[in-house]
Amino acid sequence: MPHYVDLQVILKEKLLGTGSGNLTSQEKAINDQAAKGYRLHTITTSSSGSKGIGGGNRIQATMVFESLA
Repeated sequence: MPHYVDLQVILKEKLLGTGSGNLTSQEKAINDQAAKGYRLHTITTSSSGSKGIGGGNRIQATMVFESLA
């Protein structure tokens, strides 16, 4: 088992209001790694502008997980 795992999740902000419209994809990634014996070590984010008619910014979350074993 690798000591560290790197994952990226793209979050799309809601067109109206604030916050992310798909935080469940980030939550699923974290829970999947926890079930494999990893804990979230570091998370960084970067944002990009609106992608056309769908609106909303894109946020790229890069997560580093560390093995508990």
